[in-house]
Amino acid sequence: MAIELLTPTQIDEMRPAGRFVGEVLTALREAADVGVNLLELDALAHRMITERGAESCYIDYAPSFGRGPFGKVLCTSVNDAVLHGLPHDYVLADGDLASFDFAVSVDGWVCDSAISVVVGEPREEDLRLIDATQQALDAAIAVARPGNRVGDIGRAIGDVARANDLTVNTQFGGHGVGRTMHGEPHIPNDGRPGRGFPLKPGLVIAIEPWFLQSTDEIVMDPDGWTIRSADGSRGAHVEHTIAITDGDPIVMTDRG
Repeated sequence: MAIELLTPTQIDEMRPAGRFVGEVLTALREAADVGVNLLELDALAHRMITERGAESCYIDYAPSFGRGPFGKVLCTSVNDAVLHGLPHDYVLADGDLASFDFAVSVDGWVCDSAISVVVGEPREEDLRLIDATQQALDAAIAVARPGNRVGDIGRAIGDVARANDLTVNTQFGGHGVGRTMHGEPHIPNDGRPGRGFPLKPGLVIAIEPWFLQSTDEIVMDPDGWTIRSADGSRGAHVEHTIAITDGDPIVMTDRG
């Protein structure tokens, strides 16, 4: 798959998609609470998609690693689940750590983003885990500049993990974004500086660090989608779609 570099005009055309993804994740953060069903949160996102006239990137998604089509518009990963959580009949309980991953197409342009939140009374270790993933995302965005390479992004994420005594799984990571949700280049959550595809103005990528508290080993649920830690420890996942420019990167999915 060819790597596409967008023009400044095309990046501007992507901004509505990024704003909408940010709006939906903000609404989900506010709605997620003790006693709320995951299916209610998926319905909220679905309703916002319909009202906006957007198109879900998930509902018909059927990649080789999943048991597709996905059938929902939102990924909901709770506690020891960390990626691709298939919404199901589960009511959030006090202290649950939940990650929401959301991608849509607006006017033909895709943006993708994720957040992790704790509902009710948080555990300190959960807050530290979420903070570490956010630190990793911020560090990765900071090096997303022309002259650097994909490996520099990965190393920035991996360094934050190691500083927080966390290990890194590189099976799933970030990716190119544009007319489709998953494109090249792949953005691993660890890497070697100066290696990999060069970052150039016009490159739009989703950066998505995800960490597990005490392992880097994962297992798949029988639903064929939900990915969990192999040892039952909790996970956190954050993500932004960004555009590389001649100067500072643009965070397309900024939530303000």
